[in-house]
Amino acid sequence: MVSYSALKQTPKDLDRYLREANVVEESDFREWRREEQLAFLINLYNASVLKLIVDHYPVSSVKSIGGWFGRPWDVEVVPLFGNVATLSYLEHELIRKYNEPRVHFALVCGALGCPELRAEPYVPQKLDAQLTDQGRKFLRDRAKNRIDPETRTLYLSPIFKWFADDFKKHSGSVVKFVQHYRPDLPDAQWKIRYTDYSWSLNDSSPRK
Repeated sequence: MVSYSALKQTPKDLDRYLREANVVEESDFREWRREEQLAFLINLYNASVLKLIVDHYPVSSVKSIGGWFGRPWDVEVVPLFGNVATLSYLEHELIRKYNEPRVHFALVCGALGCPELRAEPYVPQKLDAQLTDQGRKFLRDRAKNRIDPETRTLYLSPIFKWFADDFKKHSGSVVKFVQHYRPDLPDAQWKIRYTDYSWSLNDSSPRK
């Protein structure tokens, strides 16, 4: 949860981080190790979401940003390599190209249905452990993912539907991917149903 009202009052650190991130040149970025690149891009995505919401706050949902069609991901808000990009470009054209499905547990779009926003930056030295921890926490969140062993049904977040190809490419199927995090899940014919995805803002600010 994020106190957007507090962040709106004191945005200096966030703004400074985004300015500094934009100074990184693409040619230098290409020389970084894979973990350095991916940590940088995940942090940039999450920080840019915070910036997008703060710039339009107060809002009740991130989907109220972005015009009539509610496409906040198409708003140019990401400072990238001296230019400005969209969240959609950052996620689909850059981050997903790393073929690392665990990023879907780390990218936070500002909605309650998203995974939780980590209270620390992603860093290359711990990236693998951080992503695994995010996946473990997300799959243990019963509001988003749960198991009904009696009916052999997996109730999963729609994230597993929207990005099914990413999970299948990694593990062969969505169920096998989930089993990495839920070893209590036996091999069986599991049905998949998707839970409701809340687009309400992940806002901890006091209600007036």
